Amino acid sequence: MPLKKAFVRDANREIVGSITMGYSGSFDKLVRDADDRIIGRTSERFRTTRDQHGQLVSINSADPGLLIGRKNRQ
Repeated sequence: MPLKKAFVRDANREIVGSITMGYSGSFDKLVRDADDRIIGRTSERFRTTRDQHGQLVSINSADPGLLIGRKNRQ
């Protein structure tokens, strides 16, 4: 499966992040912020979401949306 990149936009249509799908192995989606820095990874296999430091964000959901805008909520 080839890599596929989707952009995440806010209400003003500005890019706030991106999600790259198609990886195989320990993670399935790579999430980046608007500055193209990695902010986390998700795994459908393990149903987890991890931040850029490898810390668990969710143990029951592989949702990349949990990572976008996360630094603003902390």
